Amino acid sequence: METKLNFTHLHLHTTFSLLDGAIRIKELMEYCKKHGMDAVAITDHGNMYGVIQFYQEAVKQGIKPIIGNEFYVAPGKRTEKKVMENLADGNNYHLVLLAQNLTGYKNLIKLTSRSFTEGFYRKPRIDYELLEQYNEGLICLTACLGGEVQRKILTGKFNEAEKLAKKLKDIFGKDRFYLEIQNHGLKEEEIVAKGNIEIAKKWDIPLVLTNDSHFLTKEDHEIQDILLRINQKKSIDEPLEFGFNQEFYVKTPEEMFRLFPEMPEAFYNTLKIKDMIDLDFRFGNPLLPKFDVPEGYTINSYLRKLAEEGLKKRYKEITPQIKERFEFEYKVITEMDFGGYFLIVQDFINWAKNRNIPVGPGRGSAAGSLIAYCLGITEIDPIKYNLLFERFLNPERKEMPDIDVDFCVERREEVINYVRQKYGYENVAQIITYGNMAAKACLKDVARVLKMPFSEANLLFSGNSKHSKNYIRRSIRRINRI
Repeated sequence: METKLNFTHLHLHTTFSLLDGAIRIKELMEYCKKHGMDAVAITDHGNMYGVIQFYQEAVKQGIKPIIGNEFYVAPGKRTEKKVMENLADGNNYHLVLLAQNLTGYKNLIKLTSRSFTEGFYRKPRIDYELLEQYNEGLICLTACLGGEVQRKILTGKFNEAEKLAKKLKDIFGKDRFYLEIQNHGLKEEEIVAKGNIEIAKKWDIPLVLTNDSHFLTKEDHEIQDILLRINQKKSIDEPLEFGFNQEFYVKTPEEMFRLFPEMPEAFYNTLKIKDMIDLDFRFGNPLLPKFDVPEGYTINSYLRKLAEEGLKKRYKEITPQIKERFEFEYKVITEMDFGGYFLIVQDFINWAKNRNIPVGPGRGSAAGSLIAYCLGITEIDPIKYNLLFERFLNPERKEMPDIDVDFCVERREEVINYVRQKYGYENVAQIITYGNMAAKACLKDVARVLKMPFSEANLLFSGNSKHSKNYIRRSIRRINRI
C-alpha cells in the first residue's frame, strides 16, 4: 500500500499581501486538511497583518500554524534611499523568515516594526545589520527569484551568491538557514536551482522545496490576475509589470514531490522545519504595564481613594442610589482585575487636562461607568442620563474594557511621549487600520479591469435585480474568456 505523502508549504501569501495574494485563510485551512497537510505557513509581503487570524483558524482546524514574513531587504543600509537596478520590486530583495518559537515571534515583530519606522522606502525594509541583531528563534529561507542569493546567481555573480549564502549561514547557523528551490516552469528557476544545489553541496547548506503560493487552486489564477491588474492600474489587455502563471498555487504533497523528484531531501526538509516550530500563543491575558501606587496603597485601594475623591467633587449629595452604583462598579472592576487599567487611563487623561491639551471625553460604552466619571476619564453623568455600566463592563464577558479617547491632533504627540516615558517605550504601541475590498468598490474595480462601460457597471447597483443578474452573467463569461 502506497504511503500518503505529507508536505508543509513554507512560502505562502494570503489576502493580507494586499492586492498581491488571493488566498483566504479559512479556505486555506480547509484545503490543507482535505489534502493531508497538517501544517502551513503564512509569509505575507513585508507585514504580519494576518497572523493572529491565521493562527486562530489553523488551531481551530487542527493545522499547525507557522508564522512568518517575506521581508523586503534593502540592498545596502535600510536608511539609504536610492534606486538600484535589477532588484525585486524596484529597490529590494526578498527574504523569508519563520518564527521557530516565542522569541522568534517577538523578533519577527521587532524586524517588521523597524522595517516600517527605519527602513521604509517604497516598501518597508530591513537589512543585514538588523538580521544579525534579531535572528534568535528565526528560520531563514532565501525566498523566490527576488531573493538576493538568487539574483546574484541569475546575474552571473556566483561567487557573490556563495559569499552571501555563507554569511546567512553564519548569522542563522546550519540548522536555521535553507536555500530555497522552486519550480513554477520558469527558465530562471532552473538556473537558480542548479546554482543553489551547487552552493548547498559545497558549503553544507540544506535545501528546502517551496512553491511561491499566491492563490489557492490553479483555477484561481484568473482572480489573481485581476487583483494584480487592480493593483497596477492595468486593464485586461495591457501587459503587467509582473505577474504569475498558473503554477503559483497551493499544490498538493504529490504535486510538490514531482517538482524535484531527484531532490527528496528538499521536500522532506519542509517537515523537518515544521517539527522545529514550537510556538504557542495564549490569548485573553491582559498585558498591562505596572502602575506605581504611593507607599501604603495597593492598586485597588488607590483606585478607591481617587474614585471616592472624584465622587465628592462630582456630586453635591451622594445618594444611596449613587453609593450603591459606586460599590457595584468598584466590585466588578476589582474582581475582574482591571484596577490598574483604570488608573493608567485616568493618569494620561488627567495629565493632558492639567497641561491644557484638549481631550475629548471618553466615548462609547465607557460613558456608562460612574467610576470612570469620578476619575475624570469621562465627562457625562451616567446617573443623570441613566446610562448602563453593564454595556461597558460585564463579568459574563471576560474582555478588556475599551475606552476611546480623543486628543488634539496638534498636541497628541506630547501625550504619547508622556506615556512612553512613564510606562516604558516597549509597553506602548500605536495601531493601524486597513480596509478590505468592499463588494461595491471591488466590482467596480473588476469592471474597470475588464473594460466594461461605466453605465453597464452601474446597473449592478441600480436596484434592478434582472439587470444585476445579467451583469453578473456577462462578467463571468468575460472572466472565463481571459
